[in-house]
Amino acid sequence: MIPVAMCCCNGGRQMSASFQRVKMMAVASMTTLGIIPRAEGGSRPAMWGVIARLLVYGLPTVMIMVPLLSFLAYSFLEQDNGKITGSLTLQNYSAFFASSSYLYVFFGTLKLAFVVALVALIFGYIISYLIWRMEGSLRYFLLLLSALPLVMNYVVKIYAIRSILGFNGFLNSILMSAGILEQPSKLFIFNQTAVMIAMAVIYLPFGILPIFLALERIPQSLVSAAADLGARPGQIFFTVVLPLSLPGSIAGALFVMVIALGDYLTPQMVGGSEGFTFGRAVWSQFGMAFNWPFGAALAVVLLIAVVTLIGIASLISKAGRIK
Repeated sequence: MIPVAMCCCNGGRQMSASFQRVKMMAVASMTTLGIIPRAEGGSRPAMWGVIARLLVYGLPTVMIMVPLLSFLAYSFLEQDNGKITGSLTLQNYSAFFASSSYLYVFFGTLKLAFVVALVALIFGYIISYLIWRMEGSLRYFLLLLSALPLVMNYVVKIYAIRSILGFNGFLNSILMSAGILEQPSKLFIFNQTAVMIAMAVIYLPFGILPIFLALERIPQSLVSAAADLGARPGQIFFTVVLPLSLPGSIAGALFVMVIALGDYLTPQMVGGSEGFTFGRAVWSQFGMAFNWPFGAALAVVLLIAVVTLIGIASLISKAGRIK
């Protein structure tokens, strides 16, 4: 046994030495070809590390911040007779706050986004909880099915919802067949109700995933301990599961609200003239009125609202994090 062990040990050492020689030869070849830079006094690796960090972190930051800063700069510029004069002014912001129409659209959009977030919270929590209660691979299969609409084309989903909610759509046909309606109704299309329904359906997967993650973070030991102490399923839900998952669920609902707040395509497709939202107001200033400074000011106001919601969601998420 001892000679065999010695042979195995010597064979392993020889293989290790051969591997090291092959590795050194490969590194030397790559250095000669210029694939790996030569190290000079230890400064080159450090320099390449800094360049790599700049490319990984700095480039995306610049690509995000430059458009935002350009919007901010444009919002303080003056436009006269369709031409930007270059003079600094606060007239764009004062025009927004002095206009009752824009304020009405802004707060109406906030209300609409809040309703969409509330719908996503309620139905998203029900679906997430049912998936979370499943066991084995079935749980993640159902989670995959719930997230599948995220990979579908956005315009295709809007047209599908539009065909369901339309005057001669599937919903009106079902209601007429059930005897609830005598003739097709325009209640579900080209108004704020249609925008709310379409946004709630499209953004529901964005609410399911954060809520499921909040439920997934709950230690099963807490649920088992509550059951061992004699708590009923309803008591376990209201005393353990709901309090621990609610902060993450609210953060997910606020995330849905942020997405709905800046949407302009869905109101454009299913809202008609009655489904006018703040996102469409921003788009109209750039695409129709060509008043870029005023449109930039509206975008900055919307950005402030979005950043505020993200900050609130972050605080709620940190406060409810299970340690």
